[in-house]
Amino acid sequence: MKVISNNRKAFFDYFVSDLVEAGIVLEGCEVKSVRAGGVSLTDSFVVIKDGEMFLKNAYIKPYEKTSSFKPDERRTRKLLLNKSEIQKFERLVKEKGFTIVPTKIYFNNLGKVKVEIGLAKGKKLYDKRATLKEKAIKRDIERFS
Repeated sequence: MKVISNNRKAFFDYFVSDLVEAGIVLEGCEVKSVRAGGVSLTDSFVVIKDGEMFLKNAYIKPYEKTSSFKPDERRTRKLLLNKSEIQKFERLVKEKGFTIVPTKIYFNNLGKVKVEIGLAKGKKLYDKRATLKEKAIKRDIERFS
């Protein structure tokens, strides 16, 4: 598994649980751009519409060597999941106030582009401070050992 991009901001802003691997529908030149590392998942999110999941606001840099067709870099992209998984996510988002965020994009062992998505619940300001404090403590411990 070759990780292309991590969404570290998602783990800072949200409590993330129930991670699931999803396929993504891309154009040919977008796959080449992903392979080159031109991806950012910051500020991206997932919506469910008519029983399908879509990745919104994910940035995939246009491939430089493409001559004619260049898709919009922040276009909405369809995610590929089983119907039961989509229904589970939809039920939790409607009932409990969760949101769905992508955590990383990577190539699996077969060479397919996959997106890891998870259920997220927003952190309060004091939770974010506690996270920063824990990171600082771990960093200090590693530095002194």
